[in-house]
Amino acid sequence: MDGERRVLFLVGPTASGKTAASLRLAGQARVEIVNADSRQVYRGISIGVAKPTPAELALAPHHVVDVADPDEPFSLATFLALARAAVDDVLARGAAPVVVGGAGQYVWGLAEGWRPPAAPPDRALREELEKTARREGAAALHERLRAVDPAAADSIDPRNVRRVARAIEVWRTTGAPFSRQRRKEPPGFVPVIVGVRRPREELHARIDARVDAMMAAGWLDEVRGLLAAGYGPELPSFSSHGYRELAAHLAGEITLDEALARARSGARRFVRAQGGWFKAADPRISWADGEDAAVERALSLLRA
Repeated sequence: MDGERRVLFLVGPTASGKTAASLRLAGQARVEIVNADSRQVYRGISIGVAKPTPAELALAPHHVVDVADPDEPFSLATFLALARAAVDDVLARGAAPVVVGGAGQYVWGLAEGWRPPAAPPDRALREELEKTARREGAAALHERLRAVDPAAADSIDPRNVRRVARAIEVWRTTGAPFSRQRRKEPPGFVPVIVGVRRPREELHARIDARVDAMMAAGWLDEVRGLLAAGYGPELPSFSSHGYRELAAHLAGEITLDEALARARSGARRFVRAQGGWFKAADPRISWADGEDAAVERALSLLRA
């Protein structure tokens, strides 16, 4: 692959060790990290999304982290514009971009050269659609999409309420089906994808330990501060597992134990959803068991 513009991707489920692997890579190669986590883009949303600490961020240049306020719209199109610019900048300076994250849309959108519809977000409509899903069920919202855009419905998991809502939103905003507006172009680089995996039982144990560590690090105070600053749990930035639950606890609606139990179960559901994006049999992904093996695999591919 000498002479090719290569971009390394570290992907896989939450709590698998992607961030740890990327930071170890930074100590062994000239790399810069491009975030592909959909919540680490928000300022102030940190502890509960396992954003690298200031000390960890200092180990290597990081891109697409802390680029939006919690109430600022942030779409796939926004991410792709920022990530593509970061990748081009890193390559131009002779370093190796390492895209790190478990947001499937972000990862494949960048790796496959997606060009999403440019329709601006309609927050009021999005909230209305998400309320419909909570009231009538995700399957009912998915059937609404199928009625206006069967091709999009076939390509979107009914459980992914945000994507279903976005597809309906694009149709309502532009008058054209979402499926006809999405297109792909060559990304301008060769994606080299390493997946970090662990047995499911180990992932669950790591999720439980991570929630405990987040609480010890001040997660509840972080949520309290966000609420005091005027950022409410209805915002998309609060949709990462645990934030809305802790907000409900602070409002006196549920106990802390219940909030944390829901956060843990939400993370486990997210792991299952990520399995749809990062399949074990996907030939594009070179899977490694844990961060040690992932670092070795990544270094061998970077130096090939």
